[in-house]
Amino acid sequence: MAPPALPAREAALLVRARAIAGLRLDTLAARLSRGVPGDLRRAKGWIGELIETALGATAGPKPAPDFPELGVEVKTIPIGPDARPLESTHVCAVTLHDAGGPSWEGSLVRRKLARVLWVPIEANESLAPGSRRIGQAVLWSPTREQESQLRRDWEELMELVALGHADAIPGDLGVHLQVRPKAASGRSRAAATAPDGSRVATLPLGFYLRPSFTATILAASYAAPPV
Repeated sequence: MAPPALPAREAALLVRARAIAGLRLDTLAARLSRGVPGDLRRAKGWIGELIETALGATAGPKPAPDFPELGVEVKTIPIGPDARPLESTHVCAVTLHDAGGPSWEGSLVRRKLARVLWVPIEANESLAPGSRRIGQAVLWSPTREQESQLRRDWEELMELVALGHADAIPGDLGVHLQVRPKAASGRSRAAATAPDGSRVATLPLGFYLRPSFTATILAASYAAPPV
């Protein structure tokens, strides 16, 4: 089965996402003629890529939402038996371009989080990747209060990046949004600004949403009537 075409409307994307709810990942992979890894430690992006392919996403690695025509980003989120997120959610990489002056309104973080299709994935250490099931997807946009806090977090974090203190950002900084290293190995490097203004190589960093924040998103979405 070939990957589906890009959905023409947001409602069509949501219908498509809810049509795969309840499926095991290996069932979905078989429909798309994709292999299933035996261990996610060496295939960290496999679940997200599988879901995006099934939904017809087009952006790929570009700095844009997964569905740029619709302005919708897709985020898979592993959840435990209590339906709470088990880990932080990667938003996008931290780049020198972000530190160079763009406002919150023009930031990639804001574009990525303006409209998100959350796809919960059953996660349990005892479950093989293929046996995990897909949950009920929900569409979300930040409330005014949520965006206000995200903006404050982003501005505080980017100020430190711009001042050359990216390597010293504490993990507990940011109420909803945090900056963490993001690299396949400790040998990976990305360009950064040193405190004296020079360019240096440092560990790649990414913006992440805290599990405490995504838990409130899911709780509110499932408590509300379906869209």
